[in-house]
Amino acid sequence: MAQETLLIAANPLGIKLPPTEDELPSDDGIPMETQRHGLQMQLLVRPLSRWLKAQGREAFVGGNMFVYFSPNQVRNEDDRGTDVFVVVDVPRKERKSWVVWEEEKAPDVVIELLSESTAKKDKEEKKLIYQNRWRVTEYFWYDPFDSEDLAGHRLEGGVYKSLNPDAQGRFSSEILGLVLVRWQGIYGDEQEPITWLRWATPAGQLLPTIEELAEQEKQRAERLAAKLRSLGVEVDDK
Repeated sequence: MAQETLLIAANPLGIKLPPTEDELPSDDGIPMETQRHGLQMQLLVRPLSRWLKAQGREAFVGGNMFVYFSPNQVRNEDDRGTDVFVVVDVPRKERKSWVVWEEEKAPDVVIELLSESTAKKDKEEKKLIYQNRWRVTEYFWYDPFDSEDLAGHRLEGGVYKSLNPDAQGRFSSEILGLVLVRWQGIYGDEQEPITWLRWATPAGQLLPTIEELAEQEKQRAERLAAKLRSLGVEVDDK
């Protein structure tokens, strides 16, 4: 990671203040582990962000972003990259990174996407950071190349308790009122169906992607056109 000088502003009393979002590094130049990791992140972030907006809920959904918890974390270059995180009850706006001392709130939900090089750290070191320092209420992890490696934890009494999947193998997020499900299908540039992690309602309705929304709209238009034709109404298909 390129070293950057962090400007610490001083107020008239000479008290050093923590750096702001604009003064903090927001990119280490390291991409997601694999293309599948990147697509998996998008599949969790984008549909959820659109769904929360449609529900009228103020929230921020971040993917592959830095989360800054304390100035000491910045100085020590402690781990700050988070694959997927959700913060509820905050203004919906763009951020370069999530700075807890500016937002006055840490993430409520975190999902880490495992790989061979990160799995041990995500399951041990990061789990303790999210439990003891960030106080993240719900923490999940998932391996995009091993769909069986899915786990969830919820903070109870200051300690993570492992969540049990329901009869359908789904993990619930009480904060979001949604479930995490394994879905087999084609997404992005993949040519063959593989197993992805997706958000769904408790009733089982997947939060749709942009492509799925477009297909749903097309199907609705086709059904409407067919109905009009059955009534003798001429329909222009152009």
